[in-house]
Amino acid sequence: MTISIDSNSGFCFGVTRAIQAAESELRKGPLCCLGDIVHNGQEVKRLEQLGLQTIDYDDLRTLSSQSRVLLRAHGEPPSTYWIAQQRGCEIIDATCPVVKKLQERIRACYEQHRHDEALPPQIVIYGQPGHAEVIGLQGQTNNTAIVIEHLEQLERIDFTRPIYLFSQTTKSVEGFQALVEAIEARRRCREERPTFEYHDTICRNVANRVKELQAFARANDIVLFVGGTKSSNARVLYNHCKEANEQTWFVSSADEIPDQLFRAITPTTKIGICGATSTPLWLMEQCKDKIIEHGQQD
Repeated sequence: MTISIDSNSGFCFGVTRAIQAAESELRKGPLCCLGDIVHNGQEVKRLEQLGLQTIDYDDLRTLSSQSRVLLRAHGEPPSTYWIAQQRGCEIIDATCPVVKKLQERIRACYEQHRHDEALPPQIVIYGQPGHAEVIGLQGQTNNTAIVIEHLEQLERIDFTRPIYLFSQTTKSVEGFQALVEAIEARRRCREERPTFEYHDTICRNVANRVKELQAFARANDIVLFVGGTKSSNARVLYNHCKEANEQTWFVSSADEIPDQLFRAITPTTKIGICGATSTPLWLMEQCKDKIIEHGQQD
């Protein structure tokens, strides 16, 4: 059998940058992270063993002065910075530069149009409600932005008012384009058509992974997708792999590799191991080692 690890899988730039920041700051002393630094339990555990303390918003409000708080790649709303500053905390901002730029664009749009009383504007975000990045984006508009993830939710938009559409950085290009077309179709049915501006703010490094992963999945007989159970990105990418290759399994660690996969292996089987933007390379390598070890036992 042959086993290969997808070279395009693993941490995206933003996550890599946040992990490196955490490791660097931990060498200086105690460090807290607001929320899981990455949606992968194995990597979170590794960093906690190095001393990283994961906290929530309630913890943030009670931190002692001089505490050091790392903000993860997903980004945070302005209120988080205010709370941390009120507590006298030092902020280590590891927000992904792509997300930070998007926050600034949405904030600028909000500030530019929020006093348009004649036709109050609507900032619409194509994204997953409740996702950490989306919460940070909504915060740039004083939580007035409308979040839409499915076309069935178009009724949330008032088509008599201007619309300014942005996207969560990790959503699909196809989904964004479909939303733009659906809004345009609704507007064509109206006599009056207020302003509609849309901004494709999807990170191409993440978006391009779908085609790359599907090509990788088709090139192998069996695919092992490694991802965190909390990661929405992992579930989406896994489903795309499954579409390309029915013989795809989802695991969070090497210990979860099912016996059914081992039984399906023959001497000529090509096995591919891949993962999400939140999956560390070392975890995929552990899965490879587990498969090799099992083969040697046979």
